[in-house]
Amino acid sequence: MFAQRCSRFFIVKPVVPSASYLNRASRTFSTTGAKSYETILTETPKPNVGLVTLNRPKALNALSSTLIAELNDALNRYEEDKDIGAIVITGSEKAFAAGADIKEMEPLTFSSAYAQNFIAPWSHLANAVRKPVIAAVSGYALGGGCELALMCDMLHCTSSATFGQPEIKLGVIPGAGASQRLTRAIGKSRAMEIVLTGNNFSGKNAGEWGLASQVVDGGKDELLEKSIATAAKISSYSRIAVLAGKEVVNKSQELPLKEGVEYERRLFHSLFGTKDQKIGMKAFSEKKKPEWSHE
Repeated sequence: MFAQRCSRFFIVKPVVPSASYLNRASRTFSTTGAKSYETILTETPKPNVGLVTLNRPKALNALSSTLIAELNDALNRYEEDKDIGAIVITGSEKAFAAGADIKEMEPLTFSSAYAQNFIAPWSHLANAVRKPVIAAVSGYALGGGCELALMCDMLHCTSSATFGQPEIKLGVIPGAGASQRLTRAIGKSRAMEIVLTGNNFSGKNAGEWGLASQVVDGGKDELLEKSIATAAKISSYSRIAVLAGKEVVNKSQELPLKEGVEYERRLFHSLFGTKDQKIGMKAFSEKKKPEWSHE
């Protein structure tokens, strides 16, 4: 929710990968024919990996309703694509997403926001996408941008990335889950301070606090390379087992420990009814690489 203010101080060039990344991509990665979008770019940088790049450079990738609708459409397409095993969402070097689009929100009233259930579609990523999603964050991830990153299953960032929830400075509070997800990830005291002061925190902090699973000291290219490599590794395993793994970890955020362990055990038992369990264990016994059926 801070994109408007940030845009006064920074001139952002269009989101274009560096020459080194493009050269590497042309040698190693295969890019599928993708639907054309107005505010995002989509590609397949490695087999079985979907990549979404937020692409509103003049607005520091501020999250408009159009962008969210296009992101949800792209995620649905990757979800339905049997070849895709994991997804990466990223932005530019300057900004993952500097917030929600303030110009779009400013004229809203309670009645209009409530009647249209404003911002509800943002939760599609967290509620409807079963395949693993990695946020690769460079630059600003403020307000809604931070919340979008928090909805992903894993968060990777540069050490110099800037996170924050500055909504309090605009007379509102986070509206896309930050008060809940930040608190679960970094504890009540830190989350409370971030929400009530509007203070930012760094990518280095995100790693130290356990919010980010990977932090790189290099730039966007190194970050994206590592995130895509992680997504490719996940995609190399049984799709059924990966879906189950994501499901049980997410349940840990909703269920008490005893019920969570029981839920995990039941899903573990259910995997013995899959072809991939037989393939994986037989390959292990025979010291061979498993050839997954994803069934």
